[in-house]
Amino acid sequence: MAQKIYKPATPVKSSTTVNAKPAVAAKPAVKPTQTAVHFVFDKSNYRFLIISFAIVVFGFILMSGTTDIYNDTKIVIAPLVVLAGFGLGFYAILKKPSAI
Repeated sequence: MAQKIYKPATPVKSSTTVNAKPAVAAKPAVKPTQTAVHFVFDKSNYRFLIISFAIVVFGFILMSGTTDIYNDTKIVIAPLVVLAGFGLGFYAILKKPSAI
């Protein structure tokens, strides 16, 4: 049996046509504008983070040592210093940067 040849209803466009003009890229009508970069943390936030880190380290230094384990400095004062350092760190993270 012979097969029937079907022709499409609309002409098929191909990429290789005779006497076709090359496609020209369209230029954007509006140039993108420069926007200022806004960081999440400000200089003061980093300063508070560094100070809080130093306070936590100082608290752990107060807790260290092998002699006189039941000293008031090691049991009461040093943990309060460490907690104060962590509190300052949380404040440094949650503090909003100053508006310019």
